[in-house]
Amino acid sequence: MSSPPSRLPISAVIITRDAAAHLADVLAALDFCDERLVLDSGSTDDTLVMATTHGARVEQQSFLGYGPQKCRAVALATHDWILAIDADEILDDEARDAIRRLDLSDPHACWALRRRTFIGSREVRHGAWRNDRVLRLFNRTTAGFKPLPVHEEVESGRRPSLLPGSLLHFSYVDSAAVLARAVRYAPLKASIMRRKGQRAQPWLMPFRGLAAFCSSYLVRGGWRDGAAGFVVALARVIDSTLPRALVLLDEPPPPPARPSSHGPEGSQDPFHVGR
Repeated sequence: MSSPPSRLPISAVIITRDAAAHLADVLAALDFCDERLVLDSGSTDDTLVMATTHGARVEQQSFLGYGPQKCRAVALATHDWILAIDADEILDDEARDAIRRLDLSDPHACWALRRRTFIGSREVRHGAWRNDRVLRLFNRTTAGFKPLPVHEEVESGRRPSLLPGSLLHFSYVDSAAVLARAVRYAPLKASIMRRKGQRAQPWLMPFRGLAAFCSSYLVRGGWRDGAAGFVVALARVIDSTLPRALVLLDEPPPPPARPSSHGPEGSQDPFHVGR
């Protein structure tokens, strides 16, 4: 019988800023990793003390945006195999055991985890967050984070395999935090749209908002989560409309129509349409 593959080292990387609320549990769940790297961007709470107390290596970097910050954390890691975890995500025991047993001999392999998101202590099981899968274990020689300012994701040339177990995502203390984050992320999403040269159509935005709400609340069963499902659907409306509204506010108004050279002074050429 062939012997099991030798285990390759893994660096767990976490970006933080004032992340003390869950960091102790996050780091404890990563105790099987060969390195736990915390890249902090100016915490003023107990984040740094908590990180060092739990044996993490701490580095400092002014915040560059979520994607660039995670790229920096990956670059600072000691090992090529990267387990990227947010400061409010806790690996459950099943996921921990599955990662320990992995064959990491193929650097092109990568793995995703099911993410279960909570509002306070209540899990939201339906709506836009249903069946959330995030690629989090990869080799940095073949994959890495896209340098986007928000909603960053790992880009890999291979479709990820799904690991057993879950990431428990404690990102929102209450429903108000869900809506507040959607509003806070809107300028970052608008900046992505501007960078790509994307434009928004005002008349489409009500339909976009309606479609986003119906998809989360009705089609994907958000109504099953009660008031929490309604709030998540409202957050999707903000996500789909507010960044576009910000782009529209930045666009210059159309120039006035040229005065006619044939009519009386000050009259408008009826055949001229301003852009």
